[in-house]
Amino acid sequence: MAQDSELQRRLASLLARVEALLPAVAEPGWDSAHAFRWRRQQSGFGSHGHLVAVRNLAAIGLEDLHRIDEQKEAVERNTRQFVSGLPANNVLLTGSRGTGKSSLVKACLNAYADRGLRLIEVDKGDLVDLPDIVEIVAARPERFIVFCDDLSFEEGEPGYKALKVALDGSISAQSDNVLIYATSNRRHLLPEYMRENLDARYREDGEIHPGESTEEKISLSERFGIWVSFYPFRQDEYLEIVAGWLAHFGCGAREQNAARAEALRFALERGSRSGRVAWQFARDWAGRRRMRRRRAE
Repeated sequence: MAQDSELQRRLASLLARVEALLPAVAEPGWDSAHAFRWRRQQSGFGSHGHLVAVRNLAAIGLEDLHRIDEQKEAVERNTRQFVSGLPANNVLLTGSRGTGKSSLVKACLNAYADRGLRLIEVDKGDLVDLPDIVEIVAARPERFIVFCDDLSFEEGEPGYKALKVALDGSISAQSDNVLIYATSNRRHLLPEYMRENLDARYREDGEIHPGESTEEKISLSERFGIWVSFYPFRQDEYLEIVAGWLAHFGCGAREQNAARAEALRFALERGSRSGRVAWQFARDWAGRRRMRRRRAE
């Protein structure tokens, strides 16, 4: 027994020395920015993560986002509850590419940054560090959205389990100043295969019970309290978004009407009438218009 106690004492002493040599988890200058990125850095003891301030934010506002009014209302309302210290949910934004999912999250940050909202962007591969991130910000007075953009998993990725635990599966209590917002083109965040339908069970009363693999895939998305779906835009909606962005770049109503036919050709070439395509066209068209004006002067 005495030998065991001595061994435990020596191991504890050795562990304390090693921990003293490990790099501490550094905190950023909280007053230097409203958004941060989680980055991993290699050292002699492996890799460790730290927060990096993002000082140049995309200057997008809620008023810049058109034809997603229901989605905007749901996410903005949840965010407003969060910064007000009221109960709020983790949010999963899914649907067609380029329809404003990421832009909506950034616009909410810009709208509520003055009320203490902050954003931490985390890559999918670093989701295993979520407990460290939550520990860093738990004592802070600000309200933090952990943002995972374009999220999807393949079978067996470690970040999948880490995200499930962070959402509500941990033995520790969730920090009330942290929410997770994620965007994805997949509603269930994992690839779905036709063969999985064969695992479904059919009861005598006609009720269908999904197989275990399907249940596992649904279980992650179900942990998000709010699902917000985005859909492809119709032609008139796309043209309205184009007009909104042209106005943003200083083009009047006459110029907006003149750009309609070219905007449709631009979308046809890309096979998409998304908000992103509308923004890209407006930048190109407004830029060319201004260039011609300068040459004429």
